[in-house]
Amino acid sequence: MAGAAALITGGVARVGAAADVAWRDALAQDPAWYGGTEAARLAGIVLSVQHASGGWAKNVDWSKPLSAGAQKELREAKDATIDNGATHREVAFLARVARATPDAALRDRARAAVVRAVDWLLDAQYENGGWPQFWPPVRKGYYTHITFNDDAMASVLGLLRDVAGPKPEYAFLDAGRLAKSARAVTLGIDCTLKCQIRAADGRPTVWCAQHDEKTFAPASARVYEKASYSGSESVGIVRFLMGIDKPDARVRASVEGAAAWFERAKLTGIRVARKDDPSLPGGWDRVVVPDRDAPPVWARFYDLKTMQPMFCGRDGVVKKTLAEIEHERRTGYAWYTDRPAKLLAEDYPAWRRKRVGG
Repeated sequence: MAGAAALITGGVARVGAAADVAWRDALAQDPAWYGGTEAARLAGIVLSVQHASGGWAKNVDWSKPLSAGAQKELREAKDATIDNGATHREVAFLARVARATPDAALRDRARAAVVRAVDWLLDAQYENGGWPQFWPPVRKGYYTHITFNDDAMASVLGLLRDVAGPKPEYAFLDAGRLAKSARAVTLGIDCTLKCQIRAADGRPTVWCAQHDEKTFAPASARVYEKASYSGSESVGIVRFLMGIDKPDARVRASVEGAAAWFERAKLTGIRVARKDDPSLPGGWDRVVVPDRDAPPVWARFYDLKTMQPMFCGRDGVVKKTLAEIEHERRTGYAWYTDRPAKLLAEDYPAWRRKRVGG
């Protein structure tokens, strides 16, 4: 492209100028924006990289134009994913554009892409209601597990609930797809409840970041991601369950059990801090320091037997403290989270008032 600036981001060749709205903010715009030229430009990029299967790749910022070669490579990739926000975000964005744009050709292309993606999501769902991280299953290993990691399955269920509604932007879909989406949500809820880890006394607790696709048991992923209670991913699951209009007894017990677990698992009197240290790579370290005034935090992983926070480096050996793992993993991974704080302080009490009357 003569005169254009070539960019390399995340290993993907790019040509041209970046869009005014970053992809991470594409679902946070005013409704009118989706009918404008900037949304149309971004939609053109998203449409150009949809996999032949119907899904999308992850970890690529679509707001930065792609070279023709990169577009072709992405379109021809063997597997799409629901990990790290992929596919469900693209569907939600294109559906909004299709509803708002005055450009009939763009509307038709966006709608066709949404249809293909919804079909891909429905096809990727296991018979037991779960979703793998990638589909088709051309990768071996933990990728086939039921994937709650990074809110993947909760986000897909939320999207399909919107489709089944249908929300206005999905009203163009045929009755068959709406019905299939509703059934997929029902199956997904049942799978989610079956995956919920139960304490020794039978009480429901929370979830692991991924579960075995056959037994529903908590499962490990990468070498430093052991089977565990998840203090982070479980939040997104609970929020999805709290969005069910008429929760039955199983759903109510699930939410109540998870909220009680979060209350038990909160860590107080500590603060996770960034500490300058010129002797270390990058010149800094991540440390845990005492602070009695700090708000509560939660560990990313808790031991399934002791319910104590657990940390693990690339050696695969579980440690009890963040300081015991290597610097690269200490600073390159989110070992603590504050996500449950708002859930306990605001969302859960509001849910009880609305759904339970408590």
